[in-house]
Amino acid sequence: MTPLRRLLSLAVPALVVLAAEPLYLLVDTAVVGHLGAVPLAGLSVAVVLMSQVSNLLTFLSYGTTATAARLYGAGRRTEAVAEGVQATWLAVVVGMALVVVGQVAARPVADLLAGSSEVADATVGWLRIGLFGWPLVLITMAGNGWMRGVQDTARPLRYVLAGNGISALLCPILVHVVGWGLTGSAIANVVAQVISAAMFIRALMAEQVSLRPSPSKMRAQLSMGRDLLLRGIAFQASHISATTVAAHMSTATVGAHQIVLQLWNFLGLVLDSLAIAAQSLVGESLGASDERHARSVAWQVAGYGLIFGSALGVVFALLAGVLPHAFTTDPAVLAEVPHAWWFFVALQPICGVVFALDGVLVGAGDAAFMRNSTLLAAFAGFLPLIWAAYLFGWGLVGIWAGLSAFLVVRLVAVVSRTRSGRWAVVGAVR
Repeated sequence: MTPLRRLLSLAVPALVVLAAEPLYLLVDTAVVGHLGAVPLAGLSVAVVLMSQVSNLLTFLSYGTTATAARLYGAGRRTEAVAEGVQATWLAVVVGMALVVVGQVAARPVADLLAGSSEVADATVGWLRIGLFGWPLVLITMAGNGWMRGVQDTARPLRYVLAGNGISALLCPILVHVVGWGLTGSAIANVVAQVISAAMFIRALMAEQVSLRPSPSKMRAQLSMGRDLLLRGIAFQASHISATTVAAHMSTATVGAHQIVLQLWNFLGLVLDSLAIAAQSLVGESLGASDERHARSVAWQVAGYGLIFGSALGVVFALLAGVLPHAFTTDPAVLAEVPHAWWFFVALQPICGVVFALDGVLVGAGDAAFMRNSTLLAAFAGFLPLIWAAYLFGWGLVGIWAGLSAFLVVRLVAVVSRTRSGRWAVVGAVR
């Protein structure tokens, strides 16, 4: 199998898995958007909160992939799967804690972020139910992590599609036919997580490995997780700030931001499919002490990311006058969408390179660098412009200019790091 075909054999199934959740959220946004601006804004704030907390814990997926891939490359598959067992235990413990904390914090956080009492009420109503999906989301993340590490992309594809596919059919029925409105959206979301998580747990139980928790292995995972967590906090501070600023400007502004942001998240994960393949291949190569191949994969995936990102930018430029109408008929929301849309389109080539090289460096276990570069980009670029947009009334233009600065700083950082070669440390454990 040629290097390109091997990369695509991992990337294409990963693309479907990565796209499934944001695609479901796009369906959810379109369904709820026809209830009106307030339910759409409430869903926006709730989904951002849920997504950002999940993103804080990406080490359960990406960190597990990096470690499992190195062990797999060194010929130690059983130990690679064992990393998935410990990641799953962490998912259960952390997820249950988040359910408790989230139920207590739902009202004050919604009041802080929503911008109006109506939107806050809608946000809390969704969160009270949707929070129960958190442990299940984390279990699915851990399952994806170890399976990617051992280059098994077929089963995660089936598991995630089963959950999200059934839920996508259920959502419009519960929201519009049964008449449960935003509550129906939250229930459909939890159903998706129950189905997918159950399938990942069943797969792990079928492996010939011990299912007992190992505190020492979990501590080792948390060590890498610490750097990825701090990196995640930088993302969350930025994106929550952006949604908060949009919500305090107007209901139409936050509704438009939700539509473009969900498309952004969707395309980001589409582009990340090459990064997922790179994580597995880079980790395998470094585990097998093949530094030359790891470097080759890094630049290959960066080139493909640039091509793929550019193509997506062209496609969504052509859809600018049509696609937003699929999510809402509210004229005020539609009038705000173009203020973010053209930033979204223009940034896709940069996203292609940045996300691809993020995958390379995460696969190499270069978590400390990822932490530092992301913190720099957030605090020197994204956050100052977001809050300036609020203070000076720049609207969505200011918010998305901040996101642009964030990506440009990260682009310079990851390209420089990849060229340096300091990330390519060989061995089963970094």
